[in-house]
Amino acid sequence: MRRRCALFERIGAFDHLVYSAGEALHLETLDKMQIDQARGFVNVRFWGAFMAAKYGSPHIRPGGSITLTNGVAALRPHKGWTVAASICGAMEALTRALAVELAPIRVNAVCPGVVKTELWSGMTESDRAAMYRDIGQKLPVGRVGDADDLAQAYLYLMREGYSTGQVIVVDGGAVLV
Repeated sequence: MRRRCALFERIGAFDHLVYSAGEALHLETLDKMQIDQARGFVNVRFWGAFMAAKYGSPHIRPGGSITLTNGVAALRPHKGWTVAASICGAMEALTRALAVELAPIRVNAVCPGVVKTELWSGMTESDRAAMYRDIGQKLPVGRVGDADDLAQAYLYLMREGYSTGQVIVVDGGAVLV
């Protein structure tokens, strides 16, 4: 724990903290999911965000914010998404609880759908391209997201000084279809 504290001590005061750590998605049905693997996902996504808020919040300047990264799995889970959906649900609750506890620091979350990022780097290029095409064709906006689409949501939450405890879904309409 000392190293995490040391990082923020070295950085000093700052305005905004964005937590977007994640691992390559590994979706597995409940009967096949290994408990240690599930714990690893929870450690990165939930406990990592928790610790970033815990150790980073004392260094955030007045008017600053924390923006967490979530996912749409809790809003529209599929078979094999038990762990992912559970983590996403916990992240939404964490966002709201931190908004209350850390006030006046604003705490929000961005909840992306499928976005072209390194998250999918474990797939072959052709499989990844096919996935982007297939999913994009089913979305109301006709494409999967780009990192720039998400960046706009993070920037909005950092600049707009009135929202807290909110989760902004940026998914091209995936939870609608």
